Amino acid sequence: MQRVCFLLKVREDKLAEYRERHAAVWPEMQQALSATGWHNYSLFLRDDGLLVGYLETEDFEAAQAGMAATEVNARWQAEMAPFFESLDGDRPDEAMKPLTEVFHLA
Repeated sequence: MQRVCFLLKVREDKLAEYRERHAAVWPEMQQALSATGWHNYSLFLRDDGLLVGYLETEDFEAAQAGMAATEVNARWQAEMAPFFESLDGDRPDEAMKPLTEVFHLA
């Protein structure tokens, strides 16, 4: 099982709405994440907009590709893109660059 952690930056003027949207993630989005191998997926948001994401998956590239192929993900990413800083034209899910794990206590 791969453990994946990534960072993104939510615009400070969009923090409250970002929290609201994630308090009510669409059921079909949650189902698609589960079906494509996203397990134990969590997002943590700091007050300055730093977003830390964590998930476990058998194959992160396959999990990303599986989500990229779903219609619900395309809709979700289009709605979420305005919330983020520095995407450089990427969708939020394409801007997730995994951090290198340097320690894990099993």
